[in-house]
Amino acid sequence: MKPDGPAIRRIRRAQMMSLRSLQALTGLNRGYLSRIERGLIHDAADHRVRAIANALQVKPAAITQEEKT
Repeated sequence: MKPDGPAIRRIRRAQMMSLRSLQALTGLNRGYLSRIERGLIHDAADHRVRAIANALQVKPAAITQEEKT
């Protein structure tokens, strides 16, 4: 899946959630989460994107970029 880092950051901040809290909820490394939010990771494993979506209580489609063909 292609995560939409800015969308993840917007949703996380709107929920007043810190990266540490997101780390605790997902089990993913805080540095990894930061790199996703900054757009440095362009392709992430499906289970990682789903873990982030679950922690933010949104559908995966809300935090991914669709490829347009």
